[in-house]
Amino acid sequence: MIALDAIDRRLLAELQEDCDRPLAELARAVGLSATPCWRRIQRLEQAGVIKGRVALLDPAKLNLPVVVFVRVKTARHSYAWLEDFAAKIQDVPEVVEFYRMSGDVDYLLKVVVPDIAGYDRVYKQLVTLAEFADVSSSFALETIKQTTKLPLGYAG
Repeated sequence: MIALDAIDRRLLAELQEDCDRPLAELARAVGLSATPCWRRIQRLEQAGVIKGRVALLDPAKLNLPVVVFVRVKTARHSYAWLEDFAAKIQDVPEVVEFYRMSGDVDYLLKVVVPDIAGYDRVYKQLVTLAEFADVSSSFALETIKQTTKLPLGYAG
């Protein structure tokens, strides 16, 4: 784990807000000149704190307004099964998040699709990828909070 000081945390907060800002503007915002600011960004990237820089897209404007949370239970609990299933999920673009869970559900998938028929196609694809004990789905009715910004108060 990399040690982060107050300037690093401010810089990360600024980058989470808008990573496309000019370097000089970022540097001013955190109280540095451009070169030390750039070095900090490089250090944070090399340490893997900054994993990448992306554009955040509006799913509704891309005809993907339906969000489905898919809960998967499996009767097979082996690492080989997980590796195989995880590799196959990589080829399903509608699955935008995939988690191994504790509790009564083994895996949770977040799926984005244009409509119910779109989800039905994804569901039929999913059930061909592996043997499941149970698959259940919940459709999000409304997005109340969605952010990519991580809380930085715990970083140290």
